[in-house]
Amino acid sequence: MQIYFAPLEGITGYVFRNAYEKYYGGIDKYFTPFISPHTKKLMDSREKRDILPDNNKGLYVVPQVLTNCAEDLIDLANQLHDEYGYEEINLNLGCPSKTVTTKAKGSGFLEYPDRIEELFDRYFKACDVKLSIKTRIGYYEVEEATKLLNMYERFPFEEVIIHPRLGSQMYKGTPYYDVFEEYLERTKHSLCYNGDINSPKDLQSLSSKWEICDKFMLGRGLIARPGMLQDKNEWNRFKVFHDELVEGYYAYMCEDKNTLFKMKELWTWWAAMFSGKEKIIKKIKKASTLQEYRQFVKMLEEF
Repeated sequence: MQIYFAPLEGITGYVFRNAYEKYYGGIDKYFTPFISPHTKKLMDSREKRDILPDNNKGLYVVPQVLTNCAEDLIDLANQLHDEYGYEEINLNLGCPSKTVTTKAKGSGFLEYPDRIEELFDRYFKACDVKLSIKTRIGYYEVEEATKLLNMYERFPFEEVIIHPRLGSQMYKGTPYYDVFEEYLERTKHSLCYNGDINSPKDLQSLSSKWEICDKFMLGRGLIARPGMLQDKNEWNRFKVFHDELVEGYYAYMCEDKNTLFKMKELWTWWAAMFSGKEKIIKKIKKASTLQEYRQFVKMLEEF
């Protein structure tokens, strides 16, 4: 079984990836938060820093791209290959955020299958960099899935990662497992399943259900519970992982305010691991300096 770490904007950058690999590991591929080509340049300084090979040593990293423009996808793929050595990129056709979908990007682009097909036609005629996709099965109606999946069969993707929900569902409701199963049975592609894997039991259940599927992408479940793959919630391991994140963020931000912002964002995910310690978590989220923050985190161990 291969395990992929899904990207989450603002969370799974290179500092997080390196710390996770060091203290937990078990990941075959890490996907970067999406790179969104800009009007005057393909990548900004933050995006370049995140994909620099020196910041990702020893990791299998796949840059994820958010665009609906063939030229931008081709140009960025070539730059990532020629300047940074990446052999594979991933196109995001799954993000359900309204700020993305209203621009006909992410899962919002799924409303325009003919435009997607034209983009892929142009990409594969002009570019040799391997392309995988992360997709939902449609935007408004499950009936969209058949046309989309039939269209995907035309192209030589490195792999197809499917979150079997509609874009309009966001993360609500139950995934359409039957749609994933249908595609799994008839596709020529290497498939990876993504969606609602929040425990070892979930992973085991799905891997047993689909014996011919051996790739699973985990995201929110791994962020909320870093030790999920080991089926452990060890304080000592979590603490050194946590401390490495603090030091890593501070190393390039060089100030308490932004480092605290990053760490407090993570505590919105981690809080559930510390049931009964809500008062301390509240103090952590209100800390105004790193010194104060560290003192409150230490209280979790003491109590």
